[in-house]
Amino acid sequence: MSSSFLEIIELDDGEIALRRADQENEPLVNIRFADLTKTYIDKESRLEVAKVMIQAGIQAAAHITGVELRGELSPLDEDDLDQLVEKVVH
Repeated sequence: MSSSFLEIIELDDGEIALRRADQENEPLVNIRFADLTKTYIDKESRLEVAKVMIQAGIQAAAHITGVELRGELSPLDEDDLDQLVEKVVH
């Protein structure tokens, strides 16, 4: 089975997104910080906060759907990732 690596990127509009590293289509998750929040948290710190938010979201979704994770944002089996995304999105 293949592995799907996930990457966290900053989009041109300043949003932070989680997507499959081998694809450039629509991200799995987008995080947008309000302008007020940006005045309190610098750009580098926003990325760190987003990473923690995404990790917590993946762990919560996996727990809810019964998908076992192999580590923090480490490679997931392609079928497991598809199953997790399918269950969360639908």
